[in-house]
Amino acid sequence: MGALISVIIPTCNEADNIVPTVARIRSAERVEIIVADGGSSDETAARAAAQGARVVRAPRGRARQMNAGARAASGSILVFLHADTRLPSDFAEAVRNQLAEDGVVAGAFEFRVDGASLGLRLVERLANWRSRRLQMPYGDQAIFLSASTFDEIGGFKELPIMEDFDLVRRLKRQGRISILPFPAVTSSRRWKNLGVFRTTIINQLVIAGYQVGIPAESLARFYRRTRGQGPAMHTLPAPSLVGIRGSCCEQEDCRVSTPGRG
Repeated sequence: MGALISVIIPTCNEADNIVPTVARIRSAERVEIIVADGGSSDETAARAAAQGARVVRAPRGRARQMNAGARAASGSILVFLHADTRLPSDFAEAVRNQLAEDGVVAGAFEFRVDGASLGLRLVERLANWRSRRLQMPYGDQAIFLSASTFDEIGGFKELPIMEDFDLVRRLKRQGRISILPFPAVTSSRRWKNLGVFRTTIINQLVIAGYQVGIPAESLARFYRRTRGQGPAMHTLPAPSLVGIRGSCCEQEDCRVSTPGRG
């Protein structure tokens, strides 16, 4: 029998997404599903539980929620999955095999968006080039690693943005990060709001700012303003080369949440 895998899904008002996301993975062998909910005001938690997921409550914020999910997990392998991202049907065995390879400390899946525009195809190409050549996958590629490695590096830093970027940078110091040739398909909803070009520019500015040392709190405020969401609250989505990652949901009432990836 293979190692137990814990799939951890941070949520905040994701009632429309959580059922298909959980249904996609619940039939996999030796997999537990943990939904780390940050105080949803909709039916997210109830629907997740009805699908067989274990629901844990956590302070709102994607990094905090994922850390809480990891603490509750029983598996020796952790997969961090966004609520609007679908894993390939045969993900479990692929994850186990990849982590068994010499030198591999973590991995993720190929990036794909469910929209049909040419702009999104370019976004996919850039994201997959970055993740393979630079070993820098982001959260909507479903990052996976052993629970022992996660504990060893201290889990996610509880940043208001870019927590996935920070985690991957620390993992790269431990060994190789592998990208599986199977897609994790994420929703195009983030790109639809502002358009592919504007979304990508905003994300790149945030990444550049983080790399030159601008405080994450300042970047979170900038990100929120450019998204037209008013004054920044504690946390929000962590962007990436391609998407808009961050808060556990895109709804306005959930913005006191933490990031994910982009």
